[in-house]
Amino acid sequence: MLIVDSHAHASPGWFEPVESLIDQMDRYGVERAVLVQINGQTDNSYQRTAVRRFPGRFASVVMVDTADPGATEQLKREVDLGATGVRLHPDTRSPNGDPLAIWHAAAQLGLSVSCGGMTAAEFATDEFARLVAALSQVRIVLEHLGGGVSPVVSPEALAERRKVFALGRFPNVYLKIHGLGEFCRRALPVREPFPFETPIPPLLDLALEAFGAERLMWGSDYPLVSAREGYGNVLSLVRQHLAGLPQAQQELIFGSVALRLFPLAR
Repeated sequence: MLIVDSHAHASPGWFEPVESLIDQMDRYGVERAVLVQINGQTDNSYQRTAVRRFPGRFASVVMVDTADPGATEQLKREVDLGATGVRLHPDTRSPNGDPLAIWHAAAQLGLSVSCGGMTAAEFATDEFARLVAALSQVRIVLEHLGGGVSPVVSPEALAERRKVFALGRFPNVYLKIHGLGEFCRRALPVREPFPFETPIPPLLDLALEAFGAERLMWGSDYPLVSAREGYGNVLSLVRQHLAGLPQAQQELIFGSVALRLFPLAR
């Protein structure tokens, strides 16, 4: 089965260089990955160089300065240079004229949007639901199971995440599933082979119910995952959890959906 990591970061100035990611991918049988630009960085040259240095392994999801009136032209230049996706936030709006200009530009350029927020509350608003409804031509991929990285153990937190998952009613909305370490409590002392407290919150099952395998994709969140369960476990534990699915559905979640939305550089 082809494994594609839909969400990994590489940077020489923050986190780790791309060679570190490749080491982890090769160690655990991940053939391809989507490089997602880190927050606050609009110089995408390092990702672009990585795509060229390692042909056939990476796609590049870029960021542009969306506060700049020329952002749509910046995005077009990035596409001309090989970008196949753009990273925006739920509240990203363009200055002057059309507040959704950058979102419309993504659609016109054939780009999927990797949509990142720090908390589930950012995705659970009525305003964001209206946004995705108005942008039915834009493929919007919610990062981090539609929330942040924190244990989902209270009834309130679970209810909020259910509201995010209700966005699955929009056919243009997709969801990235990452590791159990993003929403489970770590067992102390750490146990092997399963290092989390049980029972685990039902987020993966709820995500599958809301979006179906056709709109889910696995991503590691490397290198931040190294401070949680680690690259190998972020893949193996999710695969174990979903092992009961038909092979065709597993192939969608762990490879083909990501490759369809964020294809290798053109």
